[in-house]
Amino acid sequence: MREIMRTNDVVLVSAVGALLDGANIHHLVLDQNMSILEGSLGVIPRRILVHEDDAREARTLLTEAGLAHELRAEEK
Repeated sequence: MREIMRTNDVVLVSAVGALLDGANIHHLVLDQNMSILEGSLGVIPRRILVHEDDAREARTLLTEAGLAHELRAEEK
């Protein structure tokens, strides 16, 4: 799995999830339930991961959706 985005914006997490679902790109959102520990302050960012084989397609999709500035730097 490769992390493509990390954000505190739960609306953005939802929008990205919908885009990835629409393109049939399976993904995981990690740290989604950490609000229980942090008291719903939104301090701990949620991480969106996709399968290694889908990372390029996911990055292209999100770039075309105008979200390139939200993407994590590509790992080599």
